[in-house]
Amino acid sequence: MGIVNVTPDSFSDGGRLGQEAILHARQLVADGADILDIGGESTRPGAPSVGVQEELDRVLPVIDGLRDLSVPMSIDTFKPSVMKAAIAYGVQMVNDINALQDVAALQLVANSQVAVCLMHKQGDPQTMQNQPVYRDVVEEVIEFLRVRIEAAVSAGIARERITIDPGFGFGKTLGHNMALLRELPRFAVLGVPVLAGLSRKSMLGELTGQDAGHRMPASVAAALIAVQRGAKVVRVHDVRATVDAMKVWNAINGEVR
Repeated sequence: MGIVNVTPDSFSDGGRLGQEAILHARQLVADGADILDIGGESTRPGAPSVGVQEELDRVLPVIDGLRDLSVPMSIDTFKPSVMKAAIAYGVQMVNDINALQDVAALQLVANSQVAVCLMHKQGDPQTMQNQPVYRDVVEEVIEFLRVRIEAAVSAGIARERITIDPGFGFGKTLGHNMALLRELPRFAVLGVPVLAGLSRKSMLGELTGQDAGHRMPASVAAALIAVQRGAKVVRVHDVRATVDAMKVWNAINGEVR
């Protein structure tokens, strides 16, 4: 999953708007992205909120400019009105950091045919990194996602349409993030694909001492570890490098393509 941040302030690649974002997205597909995740509001720690119309003005022209691509598009938003407009423009997935806890979002997705990614987070982007606390982070995240999966299924969303995301960096310390990555195989109990979003995140900066612009090697390593531990989707900035790493991994496992 290639990341297309149509924002001026995303933590590592903000500033791409309009035609520049469209060109970037096309390059990600050329580099090997299987799906594009398009977002118009930064969810980095401390990020300010964005109004609905401004978010729509950012993402809809980009979605419209990519309709001819052969890969599916995902809309990265928690706002039902943005989801509705993006679905009307042809996106095939909703990537919701709030895991459809908004009843309007839940019903909107249930009444459509799009896929959905349900993510765990503690707190909101403005405050989520202010001393997050868990009794058992892996157990609590799995239980939260179990509840959200069942809520989605009860609302009429087929289990086959659901993907889950443990929410690396969303209300978690480095220790919490590492525990989730280490124990990622445990999420298989939920019976739906796992998406891992580790690319360029601050946890990698804490481990390597590198700023966001120099975390590509660590991001590729983290994506590979996530796949080894069961992730079916990795959400990344550096598509070409990640695809190359996965080609080596697939070759070792007899899956040369």
